[in-house]
Amino acid sequence: MLNSRGFFSAIPAVTKNLLVINFIMWVATWALAGKFDFDRYLGLHYWEASYFNVAQFITYMFMHANFTHLFFNMFSLFMFGIILERALGPKRYLFYYISCGIGAALVQELVWTLTWESTLKLANNDGFVVMQGAEAIEYALRNDMLNGFFNMFVTVGASGAVFGLLLAFAMLFPNMPMYLFFIPIPIKAKWMVLGYGALELAFGVTGAASTVAHFAHLGGMIFGFFIIWYWKKKGVVGGGFY
Repeated sequence: MLNSRGFFSAIPAVTKNLLVINFIMWVATWALAGKFDFDRYLGLHYWEASYFNVAQFITYMFMHANFTHLFFNMFSLFMFGIILERALGPKRYLFYYISCGIGAALVQELVWTLTWESTLKLANNDGFVVMQGAEAIEYALRNDMLNGFFNMFVTVGASGAVFGLLLAFAMLFPNMPMYLFFIPIPIKAKWMVLGYGALELAFGVTGAASTVAHFAHLGGMIFGFFIIWYWKKKGVVGGGFY
């Protein structure tokens, strides 16, 4: 990357700007905490919630819950985005990144639509669940409580788009060796990403690490698969570069 240029200037334009925007948004979220509710206006909400607006399909992917969340997403964007932007070209790469992020959001909305009834539980002042299922839904409808419940569904982060990048990398460079932290054994990209996908599906189905939008990650990968598959079929991009 470096050659005779500086480190930052060697990063392709789209990847560089995505990194900068994400960091700026995190700094703004930290600096304006308590003054502006970023999650309410820019985080992705359930489509039936009063907080929802269509722009959130874009804005949510530039928001992050904390610095650790931001760091790992941006580290992955940096590692894979540089290679993919050069392989796909800047315009196609940006289209792909945003499309995977929107795809992840659509899948998350679908999951919320299919599961919100089973997650609705009403508790008393001591925190004990007193109603759930159909009884809780009927009570919430009768007392106009559903909107407040719907507004509790929110997700943020570039993870869906980033998982799309991982999928594209595996499809374009399937045999590229990759390494997990602290495990000095190379794993081909196609098997690494397949393993990631299987884990996300398992976590999503079992409810493990429930604070993570596992199905959104899968959504980014699914949309990414069909985009790359279509481009390869049309001969727009190659495959098996390595």
